[in-house]
Amino acid sequence: MKDIIFKTSNNFGPVFLRLFLALVLFPHGAQKLLGWFGGFGFTGSMQYFIETVGLPWVVGFVVILIEFFGPIALLLGFAVRFWSLAITGVMTGVILTHFSAYFFMNWFGTQPTEGMEFFLLAIGMATSLVYSGAGRFSIDAWLMKTKLGTSQVRTEVLSA
Repeated sequence: MKDIIFKTSNNFGPVFLRLFLALVLFPHGAQKLLGWFGGFGFTGSMQYFIETVGLPWVVGFVVILIEFFGPIALLLGFAVRFWSLAITGVMTGVILTHFSAYFFMNWFGTQPTEGMEFFLLAIGMATSLVYSGAGRFSIDAWLMKTKLGTSQVRTEVLSA
């Protein structure tokens, strides 16, 4: 089970994916949990999820945790496959619960709702990380290196 979650390559590509995905998602999680960046904080976010969207409280709670702690884990490169899968689930849930006829974001305020493009990009980035793992400069790579030994990690990376 540990191998499924922590196994990664020594590539740079996943590093950029996880850093930029974390950079974009962290403010959304901080809005929901802490009220930073003009957000409503935990109480307001839970009220919105339960009363407006109609989600069970446990789903709203898990969404807030994933959007706040997921980007931190991505930034550190810790359990990247797990957190990326969780982020994919949240973003898919947003599309399914807020589906509209709009694809593009509401840049000019002319649409009644936002489109799906942001969520689709996040799904694509997170899905790539589920497949590739954390890459270089990550806790996952360090954990696999200490578990397998340096020579085995290099052999696996070269054979991949």
